[in-house]
Amino acid sequence: MHFKKNEVHFFYMLAEEIITHIENWAPPEIAWSKDNVGLQLGSAKTKISNILLCLELSEKVLDEAIKKNCNFIFTHHPFIFNPITKINTTDNNKGKLIAKLIKNNITLFSAHTNLDYTKNGVSFELAKTLGLKNIDFLHNHSNNQVKVVVFIPENNLEKVSVAIFNAGGGIIGEYKKCSFSNSGIGTFEGSENSNPVIGKRNNLEKVKEVRFEVLVNSWMLNNVIDAIKKTHPYEEPAFDIIPVKNENNNFGAGAIGTLKQPMNKNEFLSHVCSKLKTNNLRYANGAKNKIKTVAVCGGSCADLLNIAINKKADAFITADIKYHTFQEGENKILFIDAGHYETEIHSLDVVKKKIENLIEKKAEPVKVFKYSGSTNPIKFFNKKRS
Repeated sequence: MHFKKNEVHFFYMLAEEIITHIENWAPPEIAWSKDNVGLQLGSAKTKISNILLCLELSEKVLDEAIKKNCNFIFTHHPFIFNPITKINTTDNNKGKLIAKLIKNNITLFSAHTNLDYTKNGVSFELAKTLGLKNIDFLHNHSNNQVKVVVFIPENNLEKVSVAIFNAGGGIIGEYKKCSFSNSGIGTFEGSENSNPVIGKRNNLEKVKEVRFEVLVNSWMLNNVIDAIKKTHPYEEPAFDIIPVKNENNNFGAGAIGTLKQPMNKNEFLSHVCSKLKTNNLRYANGAKNKIKTVAVCGGSCADLLNIAINKKADAFITADIKYHTFQEGENKILFIDAGHYETEIHSLDVVKKKIENLIEKKAEPVKVFKYSGSTNPIKFFNKKRS
């Protein structure tokens, strides 16, 4: 691309480009069914100036966004979670924020449990912050994939298979374009009303075909089927859709990994405080003197306790643990409540990197900021000893 000397050109990144980039990594379809992720307020067609990232929206966050000329705000916790029945712009805090967002033409977007459940999302980032190695999901999701089998004439295999891959088929873990194929003979006989590409109506035809199989995430299925229909030469292509119960390598809950060197309980608790920048932990004692294998889950994930125990984790770090749930883990696993905010805030770092990578590729003059303050409402009181 060439421009004349002194010629000024302006390029714009739209909000929808940021949204698509994030949702390709953390698809909204994997979010908890009762969650409200995605565009919260504003327009996906907004031309981006700058971007502000935060865990949740507050008046101070919004004021900082306006000050830094940010017209796109990313939050982890959805601003709109429960239905809004009234918008009072004077006496209600949420109503005031809505009015202020609209007045300043700011687009608000949220990635919540979809960011929790994706690889390298909230829990993976928490594990990395704690220095864990060999990180994997604590619990992989399942029953959200199908196998698509399509029968393709040999000469059309490459065209159709490329279209399927481009539509999202054939992704397994860190690998893409995964497929299996074998050759055979396909037969068909078109009716008087048919329009066969190969052969004639009312005549039994035999064609060398390839049975082509790929694994597809269920939310990508319609795209894959459309790709087949658009590129397959047959008037009515034959394909099968087979539900599978495989664990999905790219989506799940929590994370588990290992420390570089084992630590005793007090060393590990001190390590957690240091890495998560907190002086306060609630915990129940575990069964082992040394901590090596560690399970984590950002936010409220105490329901994964038994999975962490069954995975032979020596410690499990999450938040919002109830009294009786602590009792369930006591003497079985070092069960740590490190705080909701503290276990999730680090995820903004990986979101920032993701967005900055997109901006760099497109050479856009857009800056990405993390909110400079804290939105954590929980404070701690320590009575000084006399």
